[in-house]
Amino acid sequence: MSRNFHGAGAILPSRIILWVFAVLTVIPFALLILTSLKSRADLIQGAFVLPAYPHFENYANAWIEGHFNVYFLNSVLIVFPVVIVSIILGTLTGFSFAFLGFPFRRTIFVLLTIGMMVPTEAFIIPLYYEMRYVGLINTYAALILPQIAMSLPFATMFMASAMQQLPSEIIEAAVLDGASRRYILSKVIVPLMLPSMSTLALFLFIWTWNEFLIPLVLVNDDNYRTLPIGMLFFQGRYTVNTPVLTAGAVIVIGPLILAYMLFQRKLITGLTAGATK
Repeated sequence: MSRNFHGAGAILPSRIILWVFAVLTVIPFALLILTSLKSRADLIQGAFVLPAYPHFENYANAWIEGHFNVYFLNSVLIVFPVVIVSIILGTLTGFSFAFLGFPFRRTIFVLLTIGMMVPTEAFIIPLYYEMRYVGLINTYAALILPQIAMSLPFATMFMASAMQQLPSEIIEAAVLDGASRRYILSKVIVPLMLPSMSTLALFLFIWTWNEFLIPLVLVNDDNYRTLPIGMLFFQGRYTVNTPVLTAGAVIVIGPLILAYMLFQRKLITGLTAGATK
């Protein structure tokens, strides 16, 4: 009885701390939404004062006048190819590193690890000249191809680590049955990797959606700008109109919040896969 009592007493402070951090996380986002629904006159009355009625026209102004409709479509057209191609290639290369032996395997793995540590600022200038040389400046390809290359090292290491956590008996049974590598990958491993692939997709979605430097340098045509870059120029035009500015910010971060809420269970499942192996 006393042990259970002390255990419950130990859990209570932890829950309080978690609730405090949760509130501190939610409050800024709630204030952002509240500000986006105010008029400029309402804003003067105070940050926590509720408006007389919600001003949804702030979102309309940001969506149409701020060209967020174009920026949003561009972000979607870039994010989905990057995520899909990176997961496919990461699954193939992860399978190779997890189960196959090939020359210079460790060397290539080290190079992939080093590639993950190189910041975008270190290669953005050579990348710009290379894209200009092949004529890809101000194109979707200039935004998609580099981000696939940047995502592939992490996708490879993530999938290889996840595959190595699978029970070896499953793979051995498939090999003893005479299954080919293609069959083992597509019919045995991939179905078991769906939670991990969902987690990887969420990570890649967030990183690609938030990418700032590559679209800033490789695109100067407003028709190809993504949401983070559009937000930068939008902020310069609407600095004094805070409600419209915050409405644009909600449009930028809203899909990220929605994606996390939809895939949070798969994220936890993917991160904890193999923990009880």
